Amino acid sequence: MNNDKKEYIAALAGNPNVGKSTVFNALTGLDQHTGNWAGKTVSCAEGHFEYDGISVTLADIPGAYSLRAASAEEEAARQFILSGRADCAIVVCDATCLERNLYLALQIINAVPKTIICVNLIDEAEKKGYKIDGDKLRELTGAPVVFTSARNNRGLDELCRTLKNILTEEPTEKSAEYTVTEDDTVEDISRKAAEITAQTVSSPKEPDKTDRRLDRIFLRPITGIPVMLLLFAVIMWITAAGANYPSELLSRLLFSLGDKMSAGLHSINAPLWVEGLLVQGIYKVLAWVVSVMLPPMAIFFPLFTLLEDFGYLPRIAFNLDRCFKCSGACGKQAITMAMGLGCNACGVTGCSVIDSPREKLIAILTNVFTPCNGRFPTIIAIISIFFVTSGGISGSVLSGAALLGVILFGVAVTLGVSFLLSRTILKGTPSSYTLELPPYRKPQICRVLVRSFLDRTIFVLGRACTAAIPCGLLIWLGANINIGGNSILSIISDFLDPLGQLMGLDGVIIMAFIFGFPANEIVVPIILMAYLAQGSLVEMGDTASLRELLSANGWTVGTAVSMLIMTVCHFPCATTCLTIKKETGSLKWTALAIVLPTAVGILLCMAVNLIL
Repeated sequence: MNNDKKEYIAALAGNPNVGKSTVFNALTGLDQHTGNWAGKTVSCAEGHFEYDGISVTLADIPGAYSLRAASAEEEAARQFILSGRADCAIVVCDATCLERNLYLALQIINAVPKTIICVNLIDEAEKKGYKIDGDKLRELTGAPVVFTSARNNRGLDELCRTLKNILTEEPTEKSAEYTVTEDDTVEDISRKAAEITAQTVSSPKEPDKTDRRLDRIFLRPITGIPVMLLLFAVIMWITAAGANYPSELLSRLLFSLGDKMSAGLHSINAPLWVEGLLVQGIYKVLAWVVSVMLPPMAIFFPLFTLLEDFGYLPRIAFNLDRCFKCSGACGKQAITMAMGLGCNACGVTGCSVIDSPREKLIAILTNVFTPCNGRFPTIIAIISIFFVTSGGISGSVLSGAALLGVILFGVAVTLGVSFLLSRTILKGTPSSYTLELPPYRKPQICRVLVRSFLDRTIFVLGRACTAAIPCGLLIWLGANINIGGNSILSIISDFLDPLGQLMGLDGVIIMAFIFGFPANEIVVPIILMAYLAQGSLVEMGDTASLRELLSANGWTVGTAVSMLIMTVCHFPCATTCLTIKKETGSLKWTALAIVLPTAVGILLCMAVNLIL
């Protein structure tokens, strides 16, 4: 080996939910990028850091339980470890369940001569009464051992020192008592991991007592589902009630800025069409998207991320696994549905956690039935106008309950369509999967707020705004270009009216859904603009005024019900469609993702219209 080498590559490995990403972020900071590993078309996180004269590229390989691959992620991890590209490996282990983690660590130690065992979450282990003999663990495995609590920056400096030492020193013959060979069976490796744990870990008399008590509530059939529904009802209520006032303030601010922009253009004698195109068209649509979408996202995503940090999301998959199994889908789809509540594009991206390609497609095609953050304002407005007219706390509670009811309707449709897909074009045998229930952890409030705002809220809002710009242009052109004395929007709505009447709606509503393709938030403003014959989007007034306007244009309770159905069951927004194309790599599946929910919505609306 050339000891003058200054640049190295280290593989960061470990089971899921052991804090591997936290270690990665703590070491590399903002110096990260996404790349592809040689021989495998898999995106990965790579980061760079320097320490005491050495330069290290850290490759965060997918979480895996074994190098004997049982999933696409484990195959990618296996290929990278066995490729010989890495100069060393860091195996992150959970100090509270070391035995399970050692199963992977022993295999990597055998494959990579220079391996470090990073026993993370040591603070949680100490709180629960676990004691780990690091010297004995080093003796039995033959690998350096470092104890860390990455989220508290504990032990990271020691990890860097150990990494430098192992990289710059000549390899020595290991004197491990428990080595793993290629001939070892699963049982052999499991036995060795158990024997090492028995000699190095001192467990408390009642391990995970708090976790077990919580799981008796969250995972029991009698209480698990009701508690889950209650939690989501509370989140929906907080989102619905908390977003109203900031959304109103933001709307006033942005629309007042639009008025100033218009005045500025008039003062320089800009042509009217320029002011209309830029302000009445593009800017007002952007103002609507930001004012309606940002406040609820800024509330929902942190609450959702808190549940994720707490360790509750895998429990949702556990509780709903039987339902999805009966529908021919994967229980992990419950997690992607929960992500879809914030943004369907995020939910589609999250489908990568499903190993089976068939079940992943089912999850992608049905994720749109989960009402996303962009559809909440429409749903809440319809509920407030036609179903919950009382104010105060009782009104907010009823609105939250009604919103939860709409979400449960989306869940029911998801299960039904998943069942049909699994029995028709996506036939197949349901796959088995490993679902790890991580220990409950105290969420890190500050980190959650920053991560949810930057990684989710701003990211989703940015994509929505990008899609809204061409939409604003098209809406303004459609409202202001006349053919035979009628605007293009009115011509389109008149053409669509027969279909709308069959569905219990009208042509204006169908047209609004079509023009709302870039962003669901602008469906209601387009409807109001068409009813008022305005040339640009209009602000929604108070509930009484809206009820009067909609009623004057033929809306009934039946119309409101059909509107809620169509809001849940229609084609994905532009951002989600682009994400589906990226995830599937297929125009065929993207087209089906557009046609399928729209057809379901039309049929359901027609059925309701016949009944009501």
